[in-house]
Amino acid sequence: MERFSFDHDLHIHTKLSLCSNHPEQTPDNILRYAKEYGLKTLCITDHFWDDGALGMPNKYLDREYDPYGALPPIDDVGENAARWYRMQNYPHISKSLPLPECDGVSFMFGAETELDHDMSLGVSKEALDKLDFLIIPTTHLHMGSLTLPKKEGEYTPYDIARLWERRLDGVLDMDLPFSKIGIAHLACHLMYKPREGYLEALRLLDNGEMERIFSKAAKVGVGIELNMEDMSFDEKDKDVILRPFMIAKAAGCRFYLGSDAHAPSAFKRARDVFDRAIDLLGLTEYDKFHIKTN
Repeated sequence: MERFSFDHDLHIHTKLSLCSNHPEQTPDNILRYAKEYGLKTLCITDHFWDDGALGMPNKYLDREYDPYGALPPIDDVGENAARWYRMQNYPHISKSLPLPECDGVSFMFGAETELDHDMSLGVSKEALDKLDFLIIPTTHLHMGSLTLPKKEGEYTPYDIARLWERRLDGVLDMDLPFSKIGIAHLACHLMYKPREGYLEALRLLDNGEMERIFSKAAKVGVGIELNMEDMSFDEKDKDVILRPFMIAKAAGCRFYLGSDAHAPSAFKRARDVFDRAIDLLGLTEYDKFHIKTN
């Protein structure tokens, strides 16, 4: 079987994502990236919480907010993290439309939503119908009470490992069109700090649970992301970071590539990082996820 090719990038932020705000991170420049690297499929996935969703930001904020006020830090807890997401609604992210066109490149309009601590997604069915692709991060555990359940005391790597399993499992039980859904950065370093605690949380993931969960993922047909930042690991951390992905592959999951670029400079590293990950995992074209919007 032919080797898995770097011919797509399905996780890219524009300057509309409040954690980017880079003036040159525009759809036109993203399309130039595709042409330079010979990519056939692109998807922009700005951060998004739908006004019609039932989850945390809209439950947490029951008063008016000033969209032009000082932007709170993303890693703040509770109200600030909720406000950060609430500012990025559909009217905001759709400012990228219409996307530029180019022969030979399919340029898709997607979004990266959030999963709150009550396992509510930041997207309504009406909004999801407008998107070509939706990526769901289950490991954004750096947002305090937005994504972490209320609990006395501090979280341990063991607690984070169990949340990793429970949150991914919960998403796969949802009524979603999984042929246009991706699970973003399963080895995200943001899920626990310091780094040694993050690596310990990955070590504590249970093989049996991952085999069960990834078998479910393969059955529903969701895409599993190889995120560029996740895959930019040191050689000494290779085995612990790649273990979930190896189990996912053995379970029959399909994978896609996502640079998670927030600025044009990120595109320069993409090929080298993805080629390394593809070779380490031994991926072929059979293992590739393809978005199906119908």
